[in-house]
Parts: sequence; C-alpha cells; structure tokens
Amino acid sequence: MSLEARLHPSLRDEPLFAAHLFPVDFGSRTAKVERLARRLAASAVERDRTGGSPQAERELLRDSGLLTLAVPQQYGGQGVAWPEIYRITRYLAAVDSSLAHLFAFQHLQVATLLLFGNPDQQRHWLTRTVQERWFWGNATNGRDSGLTLAPREEHYELNGSKSFCSGALGADALVIGVQRSKKPEDRVFIVLPSQREGLAVNSDWDGFGQRQTDSGTVQFEQVFVDASELLGPVGPSPRTTLRACLSQLILTQLYLGNAQGALDAALRYTREQSRAWPASGVANASDDPFIQQRYGELWLRYRSALPLAEHAGQRLQAAWEKPALTAAERAEVALAISEAKVVAVRAALDITSQIFETMGARATSSRYGFDRFWRNVRVHSLHDPIDYKVRDLGHWLLSGQGPQPSLYS
Repeated sequence: MSLEARLHPSLRDEPLFAAHLFPVDFGSRTAKVERLARRLAASAVERDRTGGSPQAERELLRDSGLLTLAVPQQYGGQGVAWPEIYRITRYLAAVDSSLAHLFAFQHLQVATLLLFGNPDQQRHWLTRTVQERWFWGNATNGRDSGLTLAPREEHYELNGSKSFCSGALGADALVIGVQRSKKPEDRVFIVLPSQREGLAVNSDWDGFGQRQTDSGTVQFEQVFVDASELLGPVGPSPRTTLRACLSQLILTQLYLGNAQGALDAALRYTREQSRAWPASGVANASDDPFIQQRYGELWLRYRSALPLAEHAGQRLQAAWEKPALTAAERAEVALAISEAKVVAVRAALDITSQIFETMGARATSSRYGFDRFWRNVRVHSLHDPIDYKVRDLGHWLLSGQGPQPSLYS
C-alpha cells in the first residue's frame, strides 16, 4: 500500500495543520513541502514506535529536490535564504522531527563547505552534491575527542571514533570534525565519501526521542585522507564561527516544530474525541473553561517563542550576507539565537507535556503517539545546557559583552 493510501482521511482532505493557526507559505515550494510532509506524516507514529533507520523516508527527502536549498546557484543549487530553510525545517518537524533533523543537518554540512572550503573544494563537493543527489551526514561532535588525525608521507590518516553522528548511516558523504590540539581554534573539518575504506557507520543510536536521526557512532581505522579533503585552510573569524549559530538555530526550529505538531494534534483530539468532565457542566470538552484556559496559555507560549525564532533567522541571514562580519555583529546574532532557543525550549517542553491535561487519559494510548513530541524535545534540548545561554544573556546585560564564539554559542 502506498504512503498516500495509508494517510488518514483527515490528512488527505484537510490542511495538515489548522490553517488559521499555522499558515503555510513557502512560495513556489509550498506544494512540494506540503507533499513531502504528508508522506512523512503517513507513517511517522509507526516509525517512531519501531525506531531504526528511515532509509525509505530519506529517499523521499532526496526525491523532493529540497536537499539542495542551501547550495548556491552557481553550483547548480537553489541558493535559498536561511529563514526559509528554517521555516521548512520547523514545518517538517511538526510531523516528523527526526526527518526534519536530517533535512536541516544536510544544509548545515553544505554551510560548512561554504564557510571553510576553498573555492575549488566548494565547486567540487557542492557540484557533486547537486548532480549526484547526495545526502550528507556528519561526524563533528566537538566534545568527542576520540578521533585523531595523523600526517603520513603524502596524506593523513584518521583513527578512532565519533559519537552522535546524525545522518551518517546511509549518507553519501560525511563532514568530519577533528580537534588537532587543545586549542579551540585548532579544529579542522574533513570531507570524505562515506564508502572510504576503514570507515564504518554503526546503527547504534538508542535515544528515547529523535529515534530515527541515525545519530550513532562512526569508527575510523587507518582511514586515508588526502590533503585536498581537509577544508581550508581557513583561520577562525567571526564569519566561520557562524557555523555554531546555524546549528543552534536548527535546534530551535525542531523544538518549535514539535510544539506546533503537539498543539495542533491536541486541539484536533479535544474537538473530535475528548469527553467533557462530569463536573464541568458542559456537553463538549471544547466548552470546558479550564480546558480553554489551558489551551490559551499554551498558545501564548508558542506565540511568544515564534517571533524570536523569526527575528534570529533574519539576523543570521543578514550576517551571512556580510562580506566582512565583525565580532560585535556576530555577537548580536548569537544573542538573538540564545533568546530564541531558550524561549523555544521552555515553550516546547511545556506544550508537549501539558497537552495531556487537555486531552485526558485516553490520549495516552500508544496508538496516537502523542508522547513522541515531548520525547523528541526532551532528548534534543539536552544537546547543550540552556542555562549557559541564559547566563550569556545576563552577562551581556551587566557588562555589555556578547558571548565568546564556541561550539555551542
């Protein structure tokens, strides 16, 4: 049975989300994004339950033509601005947070090539990305020091392992991060075809959320690396440190997407299936003033977070387009993203857990999969502590100094 045939009738005949609450407008790409989201929605609950690698759904992403959004037009890509890529990520996350994660990390690897690669490297790798319809994975976990890069006679050699390698399983090529010394600036990115001899991608991701992000480990045993596969040389600069900003704002979209998906699903359930509490004095759960109040509170949390994410996306795009970004300008972007991320995490955790107060005990049935929204946010919100984002904001308020660029800020 095709994915379209398995869609619930409400998904075939109505907008995926309440149109007056969550309007969709991706310009000429709207129909393509909507079609992809419907196909992912058809099996999202079942796939979340079973876990594993979503290879068929990754092919849907590949076939959608959306994997080249961030590739500049000069290399055959679409050259789409970051705010639109983020909105698409958020929309996909509302139906399938794992596949939205893989979609967004594709563009993060493209950005890595644009930030750190020289012109020849960019042309080579990005042209192949478009022409050969590549899916990119990563092995860049900056806190994982289990990988070493050693010079040999006329090449380099990789040995060790990397964890939390989202999208690596089944990818065509990988971006790999290696810390060559204890100095933060002595970090190098490498690009390799995933079939390189000695490179093994393990299917060992077992988080209770984001279950299909293929975020397992990658092992390297005497892996050959040509000098041309080391990106750069590019020294640290305000522009190159935008990579952390791009990554942090991706996470923000995943949180908000889960919040949107949870809120929309709960509203539909309350209208269509919830039973009024006997003491409420009303016939329909939707008329219960306590349920109305709770939905109002959850809506305010979502609406408070959304403009901050949009603002941060615009600030990031403006910085991305600057030929000479200053440290102060980069700090302003990082602060805007910190604001957006902290508020999004808090809103998403509240919304994805409190929807059950509005739906009742029957909604905890595993067949609905409503718990996946909370699990996805809870797992991914631990990527890096938001307390440090709040501290950065407080430090800036007191001293006027923005956050120092790091792997997470």
